[in-house]
Amino acid sequence: MLTTNSQQRLDSMKSDLHQRGFVSIRHLLKEAGYSDSDLYYDEHGKPFLKDGKHISITHSFNFTAIIISENQYVGIDIEKQRDKILTIAHKFTPVEEYKTIANHAALISKLTIVWGAKESLYKIYGKKKLRFLEHIYIYDFNFEESYTKGEIRYRGETYPFHVHFLEFEGFTCVYAYS
Repeated sequence: MLTTNSQQRLDSMKSDLHQRGFVSIRHLLKEAGYSDSDLYYDEHGKPFLKDGKHISITHSFNFTAIIISENQYVGIDIEKQRDKILTIAHKFTPVEEYKTIANHAALISKLTIVWGAKESLYKIYGKKKLRFLEHIYIYDFNFEESYTKGEIRYRGETYPFHVHFLEFEGFTCVYAYS
């Protein structure tokens, strides 16, 4: 059962894909023992649970995911692996660091993981002032380990995070926690 506010949001969505993602997130909440009324958003659009647990939400095309933690800040992101990442990479990471990757598919994969990691950290921070290129740093990683670390470096403070990733069906899922 959707709250009145959620029903209004759903009704205002023009895209069938967005509507399905919205409803799918509510189904995942139910699987985790929550209802739509247990979820709320702050003025920046960051989701919270009424019981105080930390939550992050993502959807991309036909995939949705949530991550919930009792006591750690969490962020999650799913991205479709696409060539488009090459045209925007300079906006979120120093592209020269990737010039040694000769395999096109590996380059797309690596950049998608970095983007997803930065999105996950951005979601954890939850405020609009962070810039991916300037304030969010992701350490280099090996694909086989499916793990790296990241940091938010903002206003003289450094916040470290653990970052895990997995790839499936042409998509990348990245999640981070403190």
